[in-house]
Amino acid sequence: MKVESQRDIVSSFQNLELLAHQVVEGFISGMHKSPFHGFSAEFAEHKLYNSGESTKHIDWKLFAKTDRLYTKQYEEETNLRCHLIIDNSSSMHYPNLNDGQFFYENKIGFSVLASAVLMNVLKKQRDAVGLSVFSDQYEYYAPEKGSDRHHRMLLNTLESLLERPKVTKTTDTITYLHQIAEKIHRRSMIILFTDMFQSENEAALFSALQHLKHNKHKVVIFHVYDAKSELDLDFDNRPRKFVDIETGEEVPVFADSVQKEYENSVSNYFKKLALSCAQNRIQYVPVEVGQNFKKILLTYFVEKQNFG
Repeated sequence: MKVESQRDIVSSFQNLELLAHQVVEGFISGMHKSPFHGFSAEFAEHKLYNSGESTKHIDWKLFAKTDRLYTKQYEEETNLRCHLIIDNSSSMHYPNLNDGQFFYENKIGFSVLASAVLMNVLKKQRDAVGLSVFSDQYEYYAPEKGSDRHHRMLLNTLESLLERPKVTKTTDTITYLHQIAEKIHRRSMIILFTDMFQSENEAALFSALQHLKHNKHKVVIFHVYDAKSELDLDFDNRPRKFVDIETGEEVPVFADSVQKEYENSVSNYFKKLALSCAQNRIQYVPVEVGQNFKKILLTYFVEKQNFG
């Protein structure tokens, strides 16, 4: 029997909802064969049976497969609210995709598919999900809901983000994180997809992130990046012109002459972000675009388990 890679799976479909479903099903299938089986059982809308509970909702078919007792969860047992936030500035539409590349090989495409994957999990668990999109303006807001109609509306919004904007969009992260924080009143898990290209000072940024944590929200940052050109500066030594996607500023440079200094600076920047997030009790997760989505899903399940 041929085992498809995740890349094979996600390249087999065009519809975002189907893509997300296939990614999640592949992840859950793998979890059944790993030490993380408990997460897959939880995903499947089950929870471990506790001695003394009613046996009415025990899933005996699952018991036959796993030799462990689980009870089925129903809609009224749902208690998680999740708000997804996507940075839609021009830098998130990097790198430009060539023919034959998958849409999730740039930062916005990866963030869109990762968001759809998380929405698929939340829908199956009958949890409520909301969405905010920002760039140089607050582009979209939808509160946390769990209906099929709501999910369809969010998926349509996500698909629209894949179109490259006709105008340059800068990032006003601090302003809009504060505005988003004011809109989320009930305790939620807040998940932010961004490339962390901020012109503002670090203190102001983390003040906004702390605002997101008010009302005991849990905040997870997925820092998306393109490893080849943003982390490693993997270019030949021909003279090149580097253009700031958001401001249009141009810098001519020989990549070889600055590669080592650049890579050290980027490495230090990532370490500084990780340290600042840890000090502020924010979960910081760097993720490379175009890679599999296991890291996204494992982070979600671990954070949900600790959310309680």
